[in-house]
Amino acid sequence: MNGLNKGIRRVEIALRWDPSPSGEPSTDLDLVAAPYPADDPHGDPAYVVHFDSRSPDGTITLNRDSKDGKGFGFDEVMTLELDRLDGRYARVVVGVVIQQHRARRTFSGVGNPGLRIREGYTVLAEDDFGGVLGATAATVAEFVRDGSGTWDFHPGVQGFEGDPATFARVMGATRRA
Repeated sequence: MNGLNKGIRRVEIALRWDPSPSGEPSTDLDLVAAPYPADDPHGDPAYVVHFDSRSPDGTITLNRDSKDGKGFGFDEVMTLELDRLDGRYARVVVGVVIQQHRARRTFSGVGNPGLRIREGYTVLAEDDFGGVLGATAATVAEFVRDGSGTWDFHPGVQGFEGDPATFARVMGATRRA
């Protein structure tokens, strides 16, 4: 890239799914984001942003939270203001978790799931979770700050099987190429 590249600055991550059929437990998907410090970008996250929370500095915000997928369009929306994120962070990983209420649920049991990642009006990635149907959670994006301070986007949906608390701890492990 040339010296005029500003990199990724402000990103919106949107998640949608259809409500569960009548008589079945509701389906609850959650967006989760975690920044990692520059001195340990694949270690423990500095903090985790999920439902009922935001980053301490307000740079990662969950703008819309749904517990059942009811509504029109995208049910959950998260904004990452990477251009405002403190320089001590070199990496941000975003994931999606299926809440495990009464019975184990994987993406194969979620009606019409969809993901959109965009910067402004530019769509960076879209996915339907078809590649991770047996997973209970998935990482969906990685943003990495390079040596000049600009952020690069690394797309890719990678599945995870386990409980939501464990996923939040391990979602930043080194991603497969």
